Amino acid sequence: MKTLDDDTASIDAFLDALWLEQGVSDHTLSAYRRDLSAWVRRLTECDETLLASSPTALPAWLDERREAGYRLTSNARLLSSLRRFYRWALECGLIEGDPLAEVRLPRVRPALPNTLEEAEVERLIAAPDVSTDLGLRDRAMLEVLYGAGLRVSELVGLTTDAVNLRQGVVRVRGKGDKDRLVPLGEEAIEWLSRYLRGSRGVLMSDATRPALFPGRHDRSMTRQAFWYRIKTHARTAGIERPLSPHTLRHAFATHLLNHGANLRVVQLLLGHSDLSTTQIYTHVAQARLERLHADHHPRG
Repeated sequence: MKTLDDDTASIDAFLDALWLEQGVSDHTLSAYRRDLSAWVRRLTECDETLLASSPTALPAWLDERREAGYRLTSNARLLSSLRRFYRWALECGLIEGDPLAEVRLPRVRPALPNTLEEAEVERLIAAPDVSTDLGLRDRAMLEVLYGAGLRVSELVGLTTDAVNLRQGVVRVRGKGDKDRLVPLGEEAIEWLSRYLRGSRGVLMSDATRPALFPGRHDRSMTRQAFWYRIKTHARTAGIERPLSPHTLRHAFATHLLNHGANLRVVQLLLGHSDLSTTQIYTHVAQARLERLHADHHPRG
């Protein structure tokens, strides 16, 4: 008879395969483990196992989760994790059929990213006190973050050899350890140059260290530390709407599309492997156009 230890071993083998074959991040692997472990606990209550679950087990659990107040997006994510596991198990010959083959959820409309208007971005970027070394560092970071549309993790992970100010580009290591070259705008180049000429040398006790934007002990700043800085500057700029770590990245993509950029170009700049991921920003741009039409058209 299959045991809980067998289920745990199956999960471990699945996660190892994801890591070895696809280079999935530790964060994503942890999310899969949480979802699968929760599913195993549920199956244990029903005297079933991971590789021998009935076709009705998951629909019943999803119904209970909905009644308990779980959002549709939460159930959709859970179902996605379980589907991936059972596809792997089927390919490995561990099961004869996919127990989730007939399980469906209502289609989840993607949530529109939280973004900022262009004037708000200008206020946020101008908020740091550039007469101080920390303020000049933060101004350079905000200019690069918005000017290149980076993820916060990509920004804090930059090293000095990743920047070529003469060519006006930055080499970014994104998800899956994939590198891409992203152009910097004139403002980002100007503020980054000022920072490199002065404040970085002051903030770094060892100038040979590679971190472009140091935090403590000459190491790269953490995502959490930089996000705290952004929220501080947002208060200074009088921005009261909630912000997320991706807010300036979302603003970068939305503003490019608002000004006529090609969607595939935006995809390349953001480092999205799938165009469908980038298409969410067309909804943001469309929503803004509809709002402008309603506000300013005589028949809006």
